[in-house]
Amino acid sequence: MSAQQEVRLLLSAGRGPQECALAVTELLRVLEREAERLGVTVRRLDEMPGAVRDTHRSVLLHLSGPQVLRFARSWSGTLCWQAPSPYRAGVGRKNWYVVAELQGPAADRTVFSVADVDVVPCRTGGPGGQHRDKASTAVRATYRPTGAAVVVDTERRLSDNRRLALDLLRQRVESGDAAAERAVGAARRRTHDQLVRGNPTRTERP
Repeated sequence: MSAQQEVRLLLSAGRGPQECALAVTELLRVLEREAERLGVTVRRLDEMPGAVRDTHRSVLLHLSGPQVLRFARSWSGTLCWQAPSPYRAGVGRKNWYVVAELQGPAADRTVFSVADVDVVPCRTGGPGGQHRDKASTAVRATYRPTGAAVVVDTERRLSDNRRLALDLLRQRVESGDAAAERAVGAARRRTHDQLVRGNPTRTERP
């Protein structure tokens, strides 16, 4: 029995005219019908609508099932939808091109847990007098999953420094998640500019 697999596939009209947005929608319907026949599950993760109702500038898909990678690769590259334009009379061109590309995994959201933080009292120098040094009111907090660490000694009470240290670590974790999400979004935007017209890997028609 084949193992379950999961991939993400992006279909994009690129910078093409509205007919290409229609082509994305039509090709998506063909893809979904074929996936159903082959036992591949298709879930739409994100849709960017076209200027005309019920069309798409882009669609991000989650595909899962046995042999799904082979299926996704058969739909990757430059795709061609052959049909006359329903928007412009007298347009002789009937080939409308779409780009389809496998995408990397989504950026995982880190679930910050205080249980994953080691907080250790420590002594630091600086203003505050001898009482601060002897009482060890500063804290060093380390987030074990990433190794991120902070030292806080701005307050005179250990509990206050502990609270500030946890807040700082939480902010660092969330900042890392945001950076990862920006990287994933940038990769998707680059796909929109990678459309090569001609020599399609797949051609479909009504």
